[in-house]
Amino acid sequence: MLVTTNAIVLSKIKYRDNDLIVKCYTQKEGIVSYLLRGVLKNAKGSKVAYYQLLTQLQLTTDHKPSRGLQYIKEVKINHLYSSLHTNVLKSAIVMFLAEVLSMSLQEEEQNDTLFNYLEATLQWLDAHDQYANFHLLFLLNLSKHLGFYPDTSQIDAPHFNMEDGAFVIKNTSRYHLEGENLMLLKQLLGTTFDALETVKINAKQRQSFLSFILLYFELHLGSFKKPKSLQIFNDVFK
Repeated sequence: MLVTTNAIVLSKIKYRDNDLIVKCYTQKEGIVSYLLRGVLKNAKGSKVAYYQLLTQLQLTTDHKPSRGLQYIKEVKINHLYSSLHTNVLKSAIVMFLAEVLSMSLQEEEQNDTLFNYLEATLQWLDAHDQYANFHLLFLLNLSKHLGFYPDTSQIDAPHFNMEDGAFVIKNTSRYHLEGENLMLLKQLLGTTFDALETVKINAKQRQSFLSFILLYFELHLGSFKKPKSLQIFNDVFK
């Protein structure tokens, strides 16, 4: 059946000589992989550029649930970015977040709230110049949509138990947060993307907190592993 849906590109790999397999997070079908036959044969006239990481597309597809790889009949840009793929620092964020999302999003069902969150936050990043802490808040808020957002009912407690996802008075887990990272967690839990520039931390603190978030994802998502692009990402943001 023909399905028209908005989609966000998560990954692409070359298949054979001239084909691409593109994985997208779609609004109507969740995670879907598409086979693009011959798309690399005529790079000038083809639409390869449409499939850059985290591009927001509108796809019309001949969707068959029993088929592992779907086919795209029509594609167009749904939101044209102005800086996400041309700004070197933003491109590094895009590469890193696309890898995180590829590992985090497994569902093959509609989730409008999550899809709208991804669309809106990527458009925010594209439009703003102050974004050094964007990825930290993006991942922290993503955990809400994935089901393990920190429980803030005891937010004044002196420890954060990463396994339970809760603030606690007495630490009983080897996976816990305290000190600077705990203070930053509390600060980020109460902020918005528009207020992010008020969060003042240096590159070392940023990397330390990112390590916490990635470990937090590992503890709560069985399939999650440390992203391969993490080292490059940290080098860019030294």
